[in-house]
Amino acid sequence: MRMHYKKRDFARYLRKDQTNTEQLVWELLRNRKCNGLKFRRQHVVEGFVVDFYCDKYKLAIELDGSVHNRRKDYDELRDVELKAKGICVTRIKNSEIDKDPQIVLRKIKKYLKILSISVGTPSPSGRGGGVLCVDGGEGCG
Repeated sequence: MRMHYKKRDFARYLRKDQTNTEQLVWELLRNRKCNGLKFRRQHVVEGFVVDFYCDKYKLAIELDGSVHNRRKDYDELRDVELKAKGICVTRIKNSEIDKDPQIVLRKIKKYLKILSISVGTPSPSGRGGGVLCVDGGEGCG
């Protein structure tokens, strides 16, 4: 129980100390601006804090800045753990977002289209069917 509070507090800290790229992406996603879907930022999912999360489709969006170059092993392990829990993880490099912020929306919409076909309408328990991702299956199978 104690760990949950630490993660929650850490997520709060991250929400207050956003990077410029996170702020930019949050403006694109907040208030149901992307397909009318609710996204959360710096949200605790299965014991991990993810940058952005859509519960309806069990989709985690991770923005990869320079810090991720030093923690690739951790990120890979984390993605495997989330995948095992039925969470699809897509990673978008900050450099891609800096070039074209709309790439975020295009990638998310692409994933949502695939997920809505593979999962269908999520069940009330939120489990739905199998998870399918595109672009080499980043974090999903």
